[in-house]
Amino acid sequence: MGREVAAPAPRASCRPRGTAGGGRGSHRTLTLFETQKLVAKVIPPTPFPRRTTMDVLGCPLPEDRLYDLANNVWWADDPEGGTARVGVLATLGAFAGVFQSLTFRPVDGPIGRGRSVATVESTRFTGAIRLPVDAVLVARNEAVARRPRLLNDAPYDEGWVVRVRPERPEEPARILEPAATIAPRLAERVRSLRIRCWPATPDLEMNEVGIECSTTLTHLNEELASRAPGFVILLATDDPTSPIEMVRWGDQTGHAELARRRDGTLYLYLVRKEAEPKPRRPPR
Repeated sequence: MGREVAAPAPRASCRPRGTAGGGRGSHRTLTLFETQKLVAKVIPPTPFPRRTTMDVLGCPLPEDRLYDLANNVWWADDPEGGTARVGVLATLGAFAGVFQSLTFRPVDGPIGRGRSVATVESTRFTGAIRLPVDAVLVARNEAVARRPRLLNDAPYDEGWVVRVRPERPEEPARILEPAATIAPRLAERVRSLRIRCWPATPDLEMNEVGIECSTTLTHLNEELASRAPGFVILLATDDPTSPIEMVRWGDQTGHAELARRRDGTLYLYLVRKEAEPKPRRPPR
């Protein structure tokens, strides 16, 4: 099988700039975001019904469930009644980064409020998932143990953690809070921790600060050429011409720009490798 070759980089019209602080091997870690956590927000999967979702500074907060904000968990009654699913807030994934493991605790039967039912780990976070009310464990979602990234990609849907039956059916409505009540406090958390939610979870963060845009786009093409379809990259650059150049790049390569954001002097772009890219204009 032949080796995949990177597509030619689009010609950039940006002015040449110094490369101090950059270089080909420097984009693996976004050190400029030492206090900023970047992760994805979720596109709701089709098996789950449509719902109303609040937007809290760019982060999703469904209104069809109750919340224990102190423990970063939600509670959603099952349609058939009697049981409920428990999962984690999307902002926890935004703070923690991509989850790499979920381990269920060996507990069964009645479990007290605040007790841990699982632990999760990412490269920068380890924590417990705690029950928000006294309940009996009914089922564990083994899918999240096999693929912990579901907690990032679908925290309000396939990424549920356990199914339980409350010991006192009236208790969730009495001690947990609706989305509208926690929204102001969640917004303050998002601001203070500088949480950023995205429409897909970045697999790689590229720091191309201080590098001329033609070189940045060459690096981006090289990374995508070596990755599988669906791979998502978060690109950071300080080049002021990048908004125009990234549109041109998308037209010439056919890969998707999922989102863009301005943060001070930084320009952030979320891009995805397409399985069958369809360029809209030829490279020059």
